Amino acid sequence: MNILVLNSGSSSVKYKLFDMKAETVRAAGLVEQVGERESRITHRWSTSGNYYDKRVTQQPVADHRQALKLIGTMLRETEILADPGRLDGIGHRVVHGGEVFREPVVITQAVIEVIRDTVSLAPLHNPANLAGVEVALDFAPQVPQVAVFDTAFHQSLPPHAYLYAIPYELYEKSHVRRYGFHGISHQYVSRKAARLLNREEDSTNLITLHLGNGASATAVRGGRSVDTSMGMTPLAGLMMGTRCGDLDPSIPFYLEQRNGTQSEQIQALLNQESGLKGICGISDMRDIERLAREGNERAKLAIDMYCYHIRKYIGSYLPLLDRLDAVVFTGGIGENSPHIRARCCRGLEHLGITLDEDRNKKPVDHAIEVQGTSSSSRILVIRSDEELEIAHQSVALISRAATGCASL
Repeated sequence: MNILVLNSGSSSVKYKLFDMKAETVRAAGLVEQVGERESRITHRWSTSGNYYDKRVTQQPVADHRQALKLIGTMLRETEILADPGRLDGIGHRVVHGGEVFREPVVITQAVIEVIRDTVSLAPLHNPANLAGVEVALDFAPQVPQVAVFDTAFHQSLPPHAYLYAIPYELYEKSHVRRYGFHGISHQYVSRKAARLLNREEDSTNLITLHLGNGASATAVRGGRSVDTSMGMTPLAGLMMGTRCGDLDPSIPFYLEQRNGTQSEQIQALLNQESGLKGICGISDMRDIERLAREGNERAKLAIDMYCYHIRKYIGSYLPLLDRLDAVVFTGGIGENSPHIRARCCRGLEHLGITLDEDRNKKPVDHAIEVQGTSSSSRILVIRSDEELEIAHQSVALISRAATGCASL
């Protein structure tokens, strides 16, 4: 079963083509700088065994329509897919599903209109996601297409966790509430963690930490999200690469009144100039760790703040769980930085979370355990694969539709 997964951003299209029978990646790539003077196309495809060839080209790509045509050309020229009509399905990542979409859905015109209605909730993401959907429907009109929502996993939050303490009418009329994000990643690692722990998903309790340029924490009880750090937008919660995370809500008003800063400038400041970048001038944790080792005080402070806030969230989520089966690290930083993992677990020993320094230094292939012998909770490092999770959810929905359990 061939499933193409598309992740359309405002100026990029990321893709993977899966053979779901073998759960292997037949091809993958990225079209970057869409709409700019010179775009970059990176395409990798399977040749034999675990070996991949790679092609990198540069040319103008005017829009998402041209980007998808280029992807189709690459797949044909490398003899991976002769005809897009031979696909069994196309899965799309859509950032925001609002309160309407609690699970994946087969895309129809009615679904497109509802996604369009949520644009105000994710103005930087949903329009690009929607452009990818509409182009793909033209590209392969006979192929079933599925939308998988980054907010859907968190739709299991109870009202006392997702509502804000502001007038209730703002929720009723303007949909102001906590939605949460990174749900596809949190769901993938939660399922994989349950298998590694040899437990059923509905009896697994976890704290999952997706740590990348964007970062979020989620409390998972019985396989379901019961609280998460991001809020109505991805700005809330943990300190991130360029986003501030949790903030006194009066600060924007203070900046406006004292400095005359306009709301658009404040929004850019909090989203693009804050977080790690705001403290030490750069947002890449690899560079920050290097500077800290060299004695840079601002880099040290950035790491101290970053790990401090993660520890606070771990501690705050423990009372929400009957027991903690595992803490799970994922995302670019969570998977690749033993130092950050160790710092995040430091001081949590009295809560039953103890990390083994030697195990923590081992390279991560797909998943490793890094807890110490005295730890009552497991500590897992799992490589996230959002595209594979989208493919799995797409296959499940398409299969149900084919047997009459769902409708196309």
